[in-house]
Amino acid sequence: QVQLVESGGGLVQPGGSLRLSCAASERGFAINSMGWYRQAPGKQREWVATITSGGTTNYADSVKGRFTISRDNSGSTVHLQMNSLKAEDTAVYYCRMVTHLIYWGQGTLVTVSS
Repeated sequence: QVQLVESGGGLVQPGGSLRLSCAASERGFAINSMGWYRQAPGKQREWVATITSGGTTNYADSVKGRFTISRDNSGSTVHLQMNSLKAEDTAVYYCRMVTHLIYWGQGTLVTVSS
């Protein structure tokens, strides 16, 4: 059974940092890409960052320069290092894995507040 296990969410002060992780049960060579999306209260889900099997990364303009997406050596775990967090980064963050199908994690809440 394919599953994505997310961790790392929580409460952080503005300007602080958090590191999200997502471990996939799928073997790395079967994964085309992994990424992160987020959904703030009352808003639509939006794309945040993606990393391909070849290591190419892409970021939404709103997080570029502050967030970094990366993979472990297995290729089946993705991380999102979030620095210089702002209140507008508050959202539920969802891990996404693309093979021949698309899988979503359950989401982890990130709250940026003083």
